[in-house]
Amino acid sequence: MTSRPLLMIADSETDADMLYATRLFVPDPFIFLRVRGETHLVMSDLERDRAAKHCPRFTIHSLSELRQSVIDQGIRRPQLADIARHLLQTLRVRRANVPSRFPFGLAHQLQQDDSGIQLAPITPFPERAVKTPAEIRKLRQALQMTEAGLEAGIHLIRKASVKANGGLYLRGRPLTSEQVRAAIHTEIAGRGGIPRNTIVAGGNQGCDPHERGHGRLKANVPIIIDVFPRSETTGYFGDLTRTVVRGTASEAIRQQYAAVGEAQNQVIRAIRPGALGRTLHQQVEATFDSLGYPTRRHRGHMEGFFHGTGHGLGLEIHEAPSLGKTSTDRLERGHVVTVEPGLYYPGVGGIRLEDVVVVEENGVKKLTRLPHILEL
Repeated sequence: MTSRPLLMIADSETDADMLYATRLFVPDPFIFLRVRGETHLVMSDLERDRAAKHCPRFTIHSLSELRQSVIDQGIRRPQLADIARHLLQTLRVRRANVPSRFPFGLAHQLQQDDSGIQLAPITPFPERAVKTPAEIRKLRQALQMTEAGLEAGIHLIRKASVKANGGLYLRGRPLTSEQVRAAIHTEIAGRGGIPRNTIVAGGNQGCDPHERGHGRLKANVPIIIDVFPRSETTGYFGDLTRTVVRGTASEAIRQQYAAVGEAQNQVIRAIRPGALGRTLHQQVEATFDSLGYPTRRHRGHMEGFFHGTGHGLGLEIHEAPSLGKTSTDRLERGHVVTVEPGLYYPGVGGIRLEDVVVVEENGVKKLTRLPHILEL
């Protein structure tokens, strides 16, 4: 029995499934159809030769030629949906699977009138979660540029002087989150990466895990630096977080930092094939509870540990499997996941440590190598 045809209409710069299927970066939406063991791509004249070169096993169709065929059938201004419908009808495809994120408008256009086409949403490439050795090498390359960028940010913070007012100053001017972020982005871009939304959040700003950080940085308080660039060459992401203090960390900061490190170490030791995502997350929660760090809503804000323990990493920054509170994912050999416990208490600040591991037969191999250093 042959599997149902798979139809995708998307660009491959932002759609991970399309990039996974073609390994070809294309900025504009195009048509992918896999039917009866053959893969068809409908490409613009601009991209047609490049697609033929990089995808020699695929059948490449000219978008302009198919558009003209549709015009000849009486549709004056054909859209991609009209051209996809024409291709499906030419290949006698009446039922096809589409990704669960397939645009509703396109699906409606394809199935309207008397086309007879039926679409069913699926997860097109569940195998994406299990990384091949080649993919793990690409992830390691992305992580290397991530580490270099984070090191550049830490270097800038380390160079800053501590003034009597508690501020950090560089060359006589206040050091800001924006300056550190720019240093990180410059380093990553120089290594072929695309950095976006890097977090440099000091003090209480770090208590909101997705706060990017802004303004002047202070001494003696934790600064969370979370970097997650994409490789411009391969499309794979890196993801890495460190928390540092320029100056002297208080005893409360030291203890909170040690608790996060202990929780991370324990869960990394527990990761192996068959481990359940939510069980690993519950282990982190139990570790924090045992160390005296409760999670609760206090004075209108969450404090403690209130995000997931980790997530899959690959052609998307967040992908399967999940290590979260409700996750039913079981880890398999070849899964690549982040491990990023954190604690957030206003008045002390946020602490988060994140590393990336690949699941192996009897445990994990850590793919990140940047050491954990609290005080600079």
